[in-house]
Amino acid sequence: MNSRLFISLAFIAMSFTSKAQVQFAYYVGGQGTSALYKVTGVKQPTQYKPGYMTGMAAKVEFDNQLYFFPTVFYTLKGYKVTLNLPSMPPSEYAINNDVSVQAIEFAPLFQYDFNRKLSHLFVRFGPSVDATFSGHETFDARDSAGTIETIDRPMKFAFSEYGRFTTQANLHFGYETGKGLMVFAFYQHGFGSLNNHDGGPKIFHRVVGLSMGWLFGHNPLVMDTRPILK
Repeated sequence: MNSRLFISLAFIAMSFTSKAQVQFAYYVGGQGTSALYKVTGVKQPTQYKPGYMTGMAAKVEFDNQLYFFPTVFYTLKGYKVTLNLPSMPPSEYAINNDVSVQAIEFAPLFQYDFNRKLSHLFVRFGPSVDATFSGHETFDARDSAGTIETIDRPMKFAFSEYGRFTTQANLHFGYETGKGLMVFAFYQHGFGSLNNHDGGPKIFHRVVGLSMGWLFGHNPLVMDTRPILK
């Protein structure tokens, strides 16, 4: 998927909602991160590892209980994998890998509020694209003599190595209070591979987590819930 497509769609949506009521949000959360990792179509065993994320967003009136929720956030994610088949990257001799990446992620999400009350449940959904600016990997490599060496190094990003951009589908489910507090659980399902190497593994992020934050600005529901004076 082309990252420019997501950015273009976001700017188009923002142009349609430029005169709508807007609230801003800041949030932080912890997450468990892993990956769907396949070598020549064969799934490799993976484990979750801890990470976290923090970001900011805008909640923009769109249609009735539907809102546009563009967000930009920092994310620390990765995976642990046991390699039963040769995988390049990291190396044809690697027998495992522990990867951590730091990325800035942009997500033009939509939010649906389940009712018009000040306190309410909500669901968010939509795509995202991340840009990795730093990555690190630690793996054990076994040579032809059976000697195992541990290699600890920065990840290499190139057309024949790891890719800096991946794409995800996002689902959030949470609760907002009338005073602006929001809490939500989230899931990310990667569908753009972290690997660029031809014939190499297919690596798709998998992330689950819990986040909390705060909404600032005028809440349009305050006006909606006031009694009408005659």
